[in-house]
Amino acid sequence: MSELEGSRIVLGVCGSIAAHRAVDLCSLLVKGGASVSVVMTVDAQKFVTPLPFKTLSRQPVVTDLYDEEEGWRPAHVRLADEGDLLLVAPATANIIGKMANGLADDALSCIALTLRPEARIVIAPAMNGRMWNHPATEVNVGVLRDRGVEFIGPGKGDLACGYEGLGRLWEVEGIADRALQILGKGE
Repeated sequence: MSELEGSRIVLGVCGSIAAHRAVDLCSLLVKGGASVSVVMTVDAQKFVTPLPFKTLSRQPVVTDLYDEEEGWRPAHVRLADEGDLLLVAPATANIIGKMANGLADDALSCIALTLRPEARIVIAPAMNGRMWNHPATEVNVGVLRDRGVEFIGPGKGDLACGYEGLGRLWEVEGIADRALQILGKGE
């Protein structure tokens, strides 16, 4: 995946049991040469700490809307200006709803709303199957698709909640491969 060299990816990590798999996704993207900036929601931090992301990405991890590592410019605006791709994996029904309705109350949702127009957005959902199939989620996904947002997954299988069915995070290798294609380096 050396084709990712020079690409700037903002990796949004939401509160899902699948958040630990985003660590592997971050590693794959960085090994491929991408510059990866990780933004974690408060709920994501209940499942995995920022430390592995900071270590693998070699960059500060944004965990709060008011995180400012340097300078005067808000981190969420800087990342929205610099990112070629906003990749949200895992994405919860909550962030999908926020993005569809233009809500911006945390760093990740602010980045999604501020992202430069030529940047792409990819969402890899992970949630309970009933949540994924709920009419509200279906409407929100439809709104985002109409705006050009791409969805990868969810996959089928055993879910952490004890159910079986649709709702699993897509395999991280597949997500990384699609990021490569979207960035126009592997098509």
